[in-house]
Amino acid sequence: MKRIYSVLVENKAGVLCKVAGLFWRRCFNIDSLAVGTTDDPEISNMIIVSSGDRRTLEQIEKQLNKKLDVIKVKTYGEEEAVSRELMLVKLRYNRDNRRDIMENSQIMGAQIIDMSKNLMTIQICDTPERVQIFLDTLRTVSIVEITRTGTLALSKCRDASR
Repeated sequence: MKRIYSVLVENKAGVLCKVAGLFWRRCFNIDSLAVGTTDDPEISNMIIVSSGDRRTLEQIEKQLNKKLDVIKVKTYGEEEAVSRELMLVKLRYNRDNRRDIMENSQIMGAQIIDMSKNLMTIQICDTPERVQIFLDTLRTVSIVEITRTGTLALSKCRDASR
């Protein structure tokens, strides 16, 4: 079972280390971690994706709420949030596989953002599952380098009249 934690924290040195230390000390797994400032430069938002049984996921939320630098913790199930991940992948290509790479990119909504005689860089921004599917389609070519942002998430919009 996976859970997404949106953690508002004070934007100061050492906070990321303290939160990561909490996961390390308790042997909680971090599947993904992304941090960025909010509209208030004094506050950052950590999006942490973790997996475990129900008890472990509840314990993570309780422990996060105990941290002094933590302002607010929101939790989402995968179905309760809109999530995206960005991946950049550099590939070595040749005449024989160039067309397949381009077609797969188009089908998956990925874009070729840089290209040379035998290398291309592709970006895809989609759900973590679709990013992984795209990566799996590229396993037959020579991948030179990959970088991924980790999951970013917001709660789904709910109509206030409901």
